[in-house]
Amino acid sequence: MNEADSLRALRDRIDALDRQIQTLISERARCAQQVGAIKQAAGATGNFYRPEREAQVLRRVLETNPGPLSNEEMARLFREIMSACLALEEPLRIAFLGPEGTFTQAAALKHFGKSIHSIPLRAIDEVFREVEAGSADYGVVPVENSTEGVVNHTLDMFLQSPLRICGEVQIRINHHLITRAAELPAIRRIYSHRQSLAQCREWLDANLPRVEQIEVSSNGEAALRVRDEADAAAIAGQCAADIYQLPTLVRNIEDEPNNTTRFLIIGTQPIAPSGDDKTALLVASLNRPGALFNLLEPLARNKVSMNRIESRPSRRGMWDYVFFIDLDGHAQDEPVASTLTELREQASLFRVLGSYPKGVL
Repeated sequence: MNEADSLRALRDRIDALDRQIQTLISERARCAQQVGAIKQAAGATGNFYRPEREAQVLRRVLETNPGPLSNEEMARLFREIMSACLALEEPLRIAFLGPEGTFTQAAALKHFGKSIHSIPLRAIDEVFREVEAGSADYGVVPVENSTEGVVNHTLDMFLQSPLRICGEVQIRINHHLITRAAELPAIRRIYSHRQSLAQCREWLDANLPRVEQIEVSSNGEAALRVRDEADAAAIAGQCAADIYQLPTLVRNIEDEPNNTTRFLIIGTQPIAPSGDDKTALLVASLNRPGALFNLLEPLARNKVSMNRIESRPSRRGMWDYVFFIDLDGHAQDEPVASTLTELREQASLFRVLGSYPKGVL
């Protein structure tokens, strides 16, 4: 068989596979519709998104991935299929820290897929209020960065909001210098979010040491401003560059190559166990010697792994603090359930912020 015949045979095979893939996706979509119909007949209302179910599907996809596509690519494809199937009933309404083009939007699309109704908002507290009011099904907010630490505003919102944590998603943060300027010497101003400026500090000091740095509410806003200013630049991600149709002058200017931000999915409903979960707590104790030790001792005794603890002012009095704690395991699982019972008995303030599936890729 000559080269032309070999190529023709392969293309015919690809066409046949494409028809099979299309048929199977359509069959999956019909099954998803039937699931929705059964739930509605049983009296269920609202959206039918199941975070624990999607996490289980994605884990199984990754465990059985034969290649040559990477796990990340395979997960992305299945997320989009699930997103499109779920949207057959009604697209999820997802609020996020906007405007369009922020890394928070990228996190929302990574977690929920593109078949959603996006609601960009200007502040983290607005995202919480939109979900609390029922105007959005879920919200996406940043909670910590591997370089700059926690986002205090997000943690503080849980002191006053009844919302639960329903999921998490991590995004590798690649900062680009996007601008209409043709070269670095033409840039007079740089717009970006405070954390992005901090994450690119060494590159900026080495390459644009005398250029004015202007903090704005988000990288999306930075790109929006740069669109109309020929001598300005923004530090933002590729999503912002694409949305606002701006050239990228220098790519990957972040100081830490493994720079990653974790985002929380916030909602109203409790999440069932998925088999690989986290539990987030908000706790406080009386201000007395050994108080923090007494709070943490049941974790060690019950062999429950704590992977994060942060303290924040409680707003109940001067020098009074609360602790945000992340545990491995679901609140319904033993020994986590027993540990939570002990903590509840000795804490002056105790709240389970949510049990949710660990982020998949």
